[in-house]
Amino acid sequence: MQAIVSIIMGSTSDLPVMEDAARLLNEMGIPFEINALSAHRTPEKVAEFATGAYGKGIRVIIAGAGGAAHLPGVIASMTPLPVIGVPVKSSNSLDGWDSILSILQMPPGIPVATVGLDAARNAAILAVQILATGDEAILEKMIVFKEGLKKKIIQANEELAGKAHYPFRV
Repeated sequence: MQAIVSIIMGSTSDLPVMEDAARLLNEMGIPFEINALSAHRTPEKVAEFATGAYGKGIRVIIAGAGGAAHLPGVIASMTPLPVIGVPVKSSNSLDGWDSILSILQMPPGIPVATVGLDAARNAAILAVQILATGDEAILEKMIVFKEGLKKKIIQANEELAGKAHYPFRV
């Protein structure tokens, strides 16, 4: 099946974080590709990817990077597609703030939807929601997914109610 989401990471050291996006897309049956591209080490490959993504069927790009996380913004500057940035707390990170601000603070005209630090799963959920706006089958999958989240909370509350009462409960 042809990939419609592309997961891009600045280096393979980001894979433990970005795998969460891949797992969610697998759960939803959304075809995707996953690659490492560096805005700093392979800028020509990033340009080739960003300018050609739509033509090869990609509809949403999830781009994760740590440190001076320029990858999502560089991709967004060269593609008409929505780009979702995942700030990654890397080994050379300033508690992730460098990644967050590098992705979040984009100039006018170059938006990057930014999720929380290491929140690749949320990036994949957002990608599916974007795709769902034009695809009823994907929309149904998202509705089922959201219902599942609701059921988990209801079940958790039922389990809490069945536990021994704590001294501070009335």
